[in-house]
Amino acid sequence: MDNSAPIVLFTYNRIEHTKRTLDALKSNIGATNSTLLIFSDGPKSDIDKTRIIALRSYLKSISGFRKVEIIERDQNLGLSRSIISGLSEIFSIYDKAIILEDDLVTSKYFLKYMNEALNIYSKETDVISIHGYIYPVKEILPETFFLKGADCWGWATWKRGWDLFEKDGEMLLQKLHKEKLFNEFNFKGYGPFKRMLNDQIAGKNDSWAIRWYASAFLQNKYTLYPGTSLVQNIGNDSSGTHSGSTQIYDSLVKVTPIHLKKIRIVEAPKVRNALTNYFKSNSSLKRRIATKIYELLH
Repeated sequence: MDNSAPIVLFTYNRIEHTKRTLDALKSNIGATNSTLLIFSDGPKSDIDKTRIIALRSYLKSISGFRKVEIIERDQNLGLSRSIISGLSEIFSIYDKAIILEDDLVTSKYFLKYMNEALNIYSKETDVISIHGYIYPVKEILPETFFLKGADCWGWATWKRGWDLFEKDGEMLLQKLHKEKLFNEFNFKGYGPFKRMLNDQIAGKNDSWAIRWYASAFLQNKYTLYPGTSLVQNIGNDSSGTHSGSTQIYDSLVKVTPIHLKKIRIVEAPKVRNALTNYFKSNSSLKRRIATKIYELLH
């Protein structure tokens, strides 16, 4: 893995979550060959400042990677601005990157999968990104598959992919309406994505991720997913700045490596149906609660 992509980690003030994220990441195959770039967002309050000082002290002790660099923000940007500006900085230097947030615990095979897939599909411009998480659907899925769009819980992309990101949510919404794509975009009306985009435009959330998904979707780009998740989100526990608690998104994490081979770059209808069933299967109340939590985490 001499050609390993840098790992970009975004943190705020949750030291225990960050420790779990980094402990899992250090256990990954290929961690010692990887450069770790950590963006530490600034405080909103004096309480946050105390927590962030403690977090940054811990971050300075991190080892187990080829190189660790910490980018400390003096002011609070918030998750959306932090990620958008941080990745723009990263891709002015690097041509690819693996991206994590401070509440994502990874399988030890996560980096291996990410780096191998980045190399396999590096010249395939129809592929915008690689993703490590998959929803806990009931159906058995293929080892790897493609879905149209992009995702955000443990992912990787190339500079050419991030260059397609459109931050104007209103423009994305208008294009989805004009091209009559909302049925597909929102998994036959059962997904949270149309609401998320409307709420982002209305200022009810500040989701960068819904704009990333819509940007890729509208340009007919695809993301590679694993059939079994390589990522567990541990932030759905009311510990985040705005988040609540839910177990709807909990997936079993794969404990064996993924055997990657190049596959045809088309969407897998079986998987789309499985995801539609997953969104549909939640009760109306449960779905509304989970959707709100999902929005606030992105």
